[in-house]
Amino acid sequence: MKDVGDLTKVVQTRHAAYARHVADLASQLEQPEPADIREDITILLAESKLDKSVLGTMRIHTNDRMALPIERSIGLPARFSTLRLVEATRLAVANGKQGLMVKMALFKAFYLHCKQNDIDAMVIAGRSPLDRMYQRLMFEDVYPNLGYIELAHANNLPHRIQSLDLHTVEAKWEAANHPLFDFFILTHHPDLVIQNEEKASDTSSMARVGESSRLRGESTRRSSVISIH
Repeated sequence: MKDVGDLTKVVQTRHAAYARHVADLASQLEQPEPADIREDITILLAESKLDKSVLGTMRIHTNDRMALPIERSIGLPARFSTLRLVEATRLAVANGKQGLMVKMALFKAFYLHCKQNDIDAMVIAGRSPLDRMYQRLMFEDVYPNLGYIELAHANNLPHRIQSLDLHTVEAKWEAANHPLFDFFILTHHPDLVIQNEEKASDTSSMARVGESSRLRGESTRRSSVISIH
């Protein structure tokens, strides 16, 4: 089971963030969800270096054991049927001026987690205007002709479904001279450390992401903790 104290922080941060934007859904997020304690789930927890206060969180699902959450609402195209996929859900960032940096730190931790675990593609469900952030990262629409789709795991709110091919994204970012290429690919931050914390009876993962302005990735295949000190 994931650390109860960490999970409490995750739930509190998630509820507070959703309450600012989607109050109806926030009312359903006052307690841990069943997915939070599944063994195949990774939860990212961003903490401040200064006082250990929680700055943000994200939950990562894979299709290794179960279908992705969006598949409760709509089937994925056939081109995804043989791929190892991840879906990021419950992105939540504490209110404050550092919000954008926290989102980028969480996303880089998500990206590194995918690379070290041989994931083929990320899948994101973004409500407006958050979907435009993923578009700027060169995610592509999974259903270009459908627009926004109501999702059961998001209180039937309309979301835009987008994906990112992890085998080609670095070349695409470099060719496009993407402003975040240096941050994600070339910059090795000494404060981003991916650690192993394996327990014989516990394969669940709580990945801790601390606030930092410089990152370094030290990836291992079976990492269970991602820290930025």
